[in-house]
Amino acid sequence: VQLVESGGGLVQPGGSLRLSCVASGSIASIYAMSWYRQAPGKQRELVAAITGDGHGDGHAWYGDTVKGRFTISRDMDKNMVYLQMNNLKPEDTAVYYCNADLDPTGYSDYDEYWGQGTQVTVSS
Repeated sequence: VQLVESGGGLVQPGGSLRLSCVASGSIASIYAMSWYRQAPGKQRELVAAITGDGHGDGHAWYGDTVKGRFTISRDMDKNMVYLQMNNLKPEDTAVYYCNADLDPTGYSDYDEYWGQGTQVTVSS
């Protein structure tokens, strides 16, 4: 199983970025997908998470520091998760990691898998 993030980069304060993550390999089922971030000298923190499609039969959750600015979404058919980040602030600068709680075998062997991370830098 492999998770690959893309979409990071350098953006000015107030700007927007959209991160993408695709999960590939032996995947029977994905329960939840999440975005974490880690800034230099700080612990990794959960930014947003989504179960199902985030609506109706699922749920989307956001950290307090990103509520109202970030939106998580998911394409369940493509095993992809996105993070739309608007009104970015310098304090959003971090390496952003994709996480998936998935079953690779079909026997409910759920475990967490991580991507390699993508750098987001917010600076003028």
